[in-house]
Amino acid sequence: MLELKNISYAVREGDGQLGILNNISLTIEDNKLVVFTGPNGGGKTTLAKIIMGLVRPTSGQILWNGQDITGLSITDRAKLGVSYGFQQPARFKGLTVRDLLTLASGDEKLSKDRCCQYLTRVGLCANDYLDREVDVSLSGGEVKRIEIATILARNAALMIFDEPEAGIDLWSFARLTETFEQIHKDKAATMIIISHQERIISLADEVVVVGDGAIRHRGSAKEILPQILADTLGSCPVLTKEVKAL
Repeated sequence: MLELKNISYAVREGDGQLGILNNISLTIEDNKLVVFTGPNGGGKTTLAKIIMGLVRPTSGQILWNGQDITGLSITDRAKLGVSYGFQQPARFKGLTVRDLLTLASGDEKLSKDRCCQYLTRVGLCANDYLDREVDVSLSGGEVKRIEIATILARNAALMIFDEPEAGIDLWSFARLTETFEQIHKDKAATMIIISHQERIISLADEVVVVGDGAIRHRGSAKEILPQILADTLGSCPVLTKEVKAL
């Protein structure tokens, strides 16, 4: 279980401080799929990075399975099963997909069969990808699915994905959502996904709307999607009128 207690984060601006996150508290039960959504600049990615340890909160506490991990490094959190999928995954010229899966698993003798299992779960064929370098020859969707495969190889218990739909084609997006849906169905991990896509939001057990550094709404996708639509269209009387007419 993940617990965030009174998380705040501020950066120095001139002679004062600019608040990015303001006293956020949130509990996420094991094996749940939670989507963070909301306007750009609202604090979603900062909150996710704080959970991973990429950013240190100004105040507050993070508990993972009852352990206080607020002061732990990224490496120590990873050892506890916390993982992070970047919006733009890194590319590694000279490293193959097999190399990355081996490093992620911690098993120097990782078999081809195991690699195949990880890649198959993200819709990739081991014969086509194992010996390919993770460089610019791969598409954005391929790199993102390979990154998810490495997270599966690491046997992560908490998976955080920052806008996995960004910059990928529709076919790759469909495969990604299928992967997330299967991980959730198998109860293989707790997942936090930052997304604006209705397809991903609809998979969530809970949707958390983050805006202006605070939690603005939270609830099921069925409850929250109409609120998101209302918030999006509220400032445009023409669009609002058109929606009401439908």
